Amino acid sequence: MNISFLIVTKNRPEELQFTLEKLQAVFDAVNHEVLVFIDGCATTEQLQSQFSWVKWYVSNESISASPARNFLYQQAKGEIFIGLDDDAHLISENPIKTIQNYFKTNSNLGILAFLELKGLFDKPEKEIQSIEKEEYLTTEFIGCGFAIRKSVYDKTNGFPIWIDIYGEESCLSLEVLDIDYDVFYTNQVVVNHRVDIKKRKQQGKNYFRFQKQLQNSFRIYMVYYQNPIKKILKLLLHNFRKYALTDWAYFRLYVKALGNMFGSFFIVFKYRKPIRQFTLMRLKQLKAIKY
Repeated sequence: MNISFLIVTKNRPEELQFTLEKLQAVFDAVNHEVLVFIDGCATTEQLQSQFSWVKWYVSNESISASPARNFLYQQAKGEIFIGLDDDAHLISENPIKTIQNYFKTNSNLGILAFLELKGLFDKPEKEIQSIEKEEYLTTEFIGCGFAIRKSVYDKTNGFPIWIDIYGEESCLSLEVLDIDYDVFYTNQVVVNHRVDIKKRKQQGKNYFRFQKQLQNSFRIYMVYYQNPIKKILKLLLHNFRKYALTDWAYFRLYVKALGNMFGSFFIVFKYRKPIRQFTLMRLKQLKAIKY
C-alpha cells in the first residue's frame, strides 16, 4: 500500500528540517511520497533545494492550517495518507509496515490514531519501550500524527476550509464516522510531538487557543448537529462561567469570539451537513482519545 506523508508548515524551518531528516530515514522513496505545504513563510522556502525528493507547495500568504491541509491532501496519490505536524516524527519500530498492516487487515478502518508522546527527549524511543499495548475504537484523532485511508478521505469533504485551526480533526472524524468507517486508536504507532512542555507551562494561559476553539466549536455544532442550539448555549455558558468571568483577557476574547460567530454565521451555514442521529449515539458510546 503506497503512502503519502503530508505536512503543513509555518514559521518553523528548523523543526521541519529535523522532521524531514527523520522521515527520510524510514520511508521508501520509490513507493511513497512526501508532500509539504509552506503556509506563508519565506524562510522555510529555502529548504526546498535541500530536500529535492519532497513535493513542495507554497502559498505566499498564510491561508491557515485546515485550508492548507484541504489543498495538500487533494494532491496526494498514496493509498494511505499519513499526516504529521512539522514538529513531530514517528519513533515506533517499523511504523510504516505497522500502519500498512492495520489497514490491510481491517477494511472498515478509516482513520488510525497514533499515540502522541509530547515533549523533548534525547532518545524518545526509550520512553515507549515498556508501554503495554492499548487499542480501542475512538471518536477522533490528534492531528500531529495519524493515518487515513485515501478512499475514505475522498468520500468526505476533507479538512474544512471554514475552520482555520483547532477543530479540523473533529470535523474530519465526524464525517468518517457518519459514513460508517471506524476511527481506531493504537499505541503501537507513536509520534514524538516535540513541544517544550516546561516552556508552555511557563507561558501560562493560551488565550489564542481559547478564542479559536470557542468560535470553531460553534461552527462545528452549526454544520454537523441537527439541533445545534442547545449545544451552542451550553458551550457559551460554560466558557463564560469558567473563563470570561475569571479573567479580563478571556472576557475580551469571549466577546471577540461572539462577534466572529455572528459575522461568519451565513458563511458557515452554507456548509451545513448534519450527521445522522445514529452517529451521535455512536459518539456517546465510543471512548475519547487521550490528549
